[in-house]
Amino acid sequence: MVALASGFGEHRRRRRRDVDRIGFMPWTLLQVLAMLAAVILASLALNLR
Repeated sequence: MVALASGFGEHRRRRRRDVDRIGFMPWTLLQVLAMLAAVILASLALNLR
């Protein structure tokens, strides 16, 4: 869910009308970290089975 939300946030940031209005949230970094956590947790779940 975090990866989806950060992907949506990144999409909104790219399509903003005022290019000079910068944001403070690193959406790409959040998305990468969420995907990495999902892969690690999936791997742990498969190994515990």
